[in-house]
Amino acid sequence: MARRFRGESVHKVDAKGRVSIPAPYRRVLEENDPDWAQGLNPNLVIVYGGKSRPFLEGYSITAMNEVDDRIAALPRGSKNRRLLERMFSGQAVQIQVDETGRLVLSQKLRDKIGIDTEAFFIASGDTFQIWQPGTYAKHDARLQEDLEEFDEDFDPLILLDAGPEE
Repeated sequence: MARRFRGESVHKVDAKGRVSIPAPYRRVLEENDPDWAQGLNPNLVIVYGGKSRPFLEGYSITAMNEVDDRIAALPRGSKNRRLLERMFSGQAVQIQVDETGRLVLSQKLRDKIGIDTEAFFIASGDTFQIWQPGTYAKHDARLQEDLEEFDEDFDPLILLDAGPEE
């Protein structure tokens, strides 16, 4: 994938569930949609998953195809494949960005994560997440607590050398 999502922002959600996607995210979606051409609107996949995911996760078409290929490589009928197919195929929806750069989030998706009038977008590398702002604030506070275990002069890049998470 040529570009990755970067940044965070809060956007208004109207009564019909329309919410603007951050402009830099739209460029990543365009670049990673094989069917996109100038004048067309890019597609993406929103994965909404189960109860343990208090956010929606946006995938470019290229990123979703990579996930689909990895799932297809698992043994047919295996527990892992069934679980992943349910989450990434069954609990997902393909959406097209509209001509004004907005997504229309269905009532089901808004209800799933408690979005009413605002949505918080945050980049996560090759995906982005959409949160209810208050829920994200609580999640972020827990992440900040994790960072407090490090010294003041901590360089976060050393985590790249730490190896797999325990």
